[in-house]
Amino acid sequence: MNLLITGGCGFIGSNFVRYWLESHPRDRIVVYDKLTYAGRRENLHDLWDSPRLSLVQADIADMDAARRACCENQIDLIVNFAAETHVDQSILGPLIFTDTNVRGTHVLLEVARELGIRMHHISTDEVYGHIPDGHQSVETDPLAPRSPYAASKAAADQLVQAYYITYSLPVTITRGANNVGPFQYPEKVVPLFATNAVLGEALPVYGDGLQMRDYAHVYDHCTGIETVLLRGEIGQVYNVGTGREMTNLEMVNIVLETLGQDRSLIQHVTDRPGHDRRYSMNVDKLRALSWEPKYDPWQAVTEATRWYAQNRAWWEPIRNGEFREYYDRQYAERLAGTRKA
Repeated sequence: MNLLITGGCGFIGSNFVRYWLESHPRDRIVVYDKLTYAGRRENLHDLWDSPRLSLVQADIADMDAARRACCENQIDLIVNFAAETHVDQSILGPLIFTDTNVRGTHVLLEVARELGIRMHHISTDEVYGHIPDGHQSVETDPLAPRSPYAASKAAADQLVQAYYITYSLPVTITRGANNVGPFQYPEKVVPLFATNAVLGEALPVYGDGLQMRDYAHVYDHCTGIETVLLRGEIGQVYNVGTGREMTNLEMVNIVLETLGQDRSLIQHVTDRPGHDRRYSMNVDKLRALSWEPKYDPWQAVTEATRWYAQNRAWWEPIRNGEFREYYDRQYAERLAGTRKA
């Protein structure tokens, strides 16, 4: 089988490429990636010599390029990881999220429809919005996004489902929890806090830090997607997570304990606008396909933190480069004059 993995140089995409090449030795992968700041060739640095892996540098919103990549490589399956993904970035500059996450997904759907290709779309638990205590999101719940990022992903989900209903396009969707693990760009909370702690810098915790999240290891997301691709029902949505959650402060404490750092590094800062208080997903539908996560949230955060401690050569060039401008813009004012834990 020939797979087109959009966003395959990003965090989850590159981990999926690694997993699939190892688990499916007869398949070939074409990575289709725009190579923005978070899409990095280095994430697959040791695999580019493989005859089973190739790269097309292009935008998913470019229909001619997407069609050409599918035709020239005889693609059987598109797995769409390509997205702008960071909520804080969507607050600072929301239009690019619409361009990539909505229009880009729509372009891929049109190419898949034209060429008769199955498509799997990667979504997020954030499309459900804030989840009240006592409830876990199920796949049939209404979508209630509360950030530009989440809204763009919800719109993409609805386009994917509309193409199944209207055109009978063979599609599936997975909605992932907060993924952590290797090669995650340090704007995201666990790599940000892990690398800050390694450097002895403050950890900027939004608000009271009691927001609830399901931190799932990216390996489990990859096996969950694989399960849906091999055994899932066409036209269906599947939640992928652990079904368990912790507060952000619990996550911070795991990071600090894993690295042997003191809680004095915690610094509470002004919360982000519209910050969802709780995410929690029911994953029974995926479990019914004989899937189980390998890691619970506590293990996932611990393993991710250890990876950043052991791979400074990967993240130090990022933190010393263009990331610094974003970090200063996002946190300098928040950190000035705020209280430590």
